[in-house]
Amino acid sequence: METGGVNGFWLALGFLTTLPTRRVPYVEGGLGRSAAWFPVIGLLIGVLLLLMQAAAALIFGPGVAAVLVVVLWAMLTGGLHLDGLADCCDGLLVSAPRERRLEIMRDPRVGSFAVTGLVLVLLLKAAAVFSLRAGSPASLALVLAPLWARWWILSTARRPPARTDGLGSSFSAALTPRLLGYALVLPLALLGIGAWFDWRSLVAVVFSGLACLGVLQLAQARIGGITGDVLGAVVELTEVAFLVGMARP
Repeated sequence: METGGVNGFWLALGFLTTLPTRRVPYVEGGLGRSAAWFPVIGLLIGVLLLLMQAAAALIFGPGVAAVLVVVLWAMLTGGLHLDGLADCCDGLLVSAPRERRLEIMRDPRVGSFAVTGLVLVLLLKAAAVFSLRAGSPASLALVLAPLWARWWILSTARRPPARTDGLGSSFSAALTPRLLGYALVLPLALLGIGAWFDWRSLVAVVFSGLACLGVLQLAQARIGGITGDVLGAVVELTEVAFLVGMARP
């Protein structure tokens, strides 16, 4: 059974979010074949964030609204990508041999690097959201950031894996250039719309791309490739970089 159609949407929704979804039978490589839906799921997340910002800003003001947006962001993804970021902080930033780094990244315990990294990323995300005034063109960053972040993990997943088992390896095995092309259509289309309203969206894409490249280079140097945790870190850091790229004084 193929999972690139409607079933692919439900599979991607269930994997990337905590939103209610239809149960889809397991198919080997199905998650990779659902890749074209990843930016669509990012768009859905972004629309919900934009609605939260608009409603919370009216009731509580921009400061509390920014924090609530970040809280909703984490809830919608079930902390999946934050967990990957935490594991990467512990494994990639510690001084240890390659095999020991991989062991640390598999360890469910959280170390000091992970706590520091999570706190800094969440603070930066909240500060960036605060700078995006609700109802302004810049607030489109809340839609574009999660959308582009889910495109970056697809391009990242094509890189050689650090180990042959695990989520990163099985996910990348089913990805094809055609699927990546399909997945890129929506990000480019919405980027064009966003750039029409705010040229900083173009800068934000560059920022997020550089963040993605930085994570890749670090992972390649420290563990020799990517893992599922690296994909999670790519999502979190490219989202933050995109928001910073559109942040206003």
